[in-house]
Amino acid sequence: MAKKILIVDDDKHIPKLTKAALDRAGYEVLVATDGMEALAAIERDRPDLVLLDVAMPNMDGFETLRRLKSATATCSIRIVIVTARDGDHDLTRAWRAGADGYLVKPFTPTGLLEMVKTVLNDLRAGEPRAQMWPRTPWQS
Repeated sequence: MAKKILIVDDDKHIPKLTKAALDRAGYEVLVATDGMEALAAIERDRPDLVLLDVAMPNMDGFETLRRLKSATATCSIRIVIVTARDGDHDLTRAWRAGADGYLVKPFTPTGLLEMVKTVLNDLRAGEPRAQMWPRTPWQS
């Protein structure tokens, strides 16, 4: 059975391109446009992985991440922050909030698929978190 991935992004183009790459790789893909819609989709569809933008209307990605990681029913869902924000502050904030990965826009389809595979493989191996991209907060 294909792994289910939820893309959460208010941009019109990023989800379309991301979905195309994930579809070709054999994943089942769902799309939400903001944090509130994402919470409803997660409750309804229980994805294996959420690709979560930060800057969105109604509820930003950090608040969505916080809510998901603090709820017993959703705390084990893997979440990758996908954002144009590449500063150490945002990376550290995502890490501390429980993100399982961090992918900076623009990214390549190959980079996206490597992140997805890493996070999902770590899930099967029982690892607490995948490697952070492009770097961890303590690396220069």
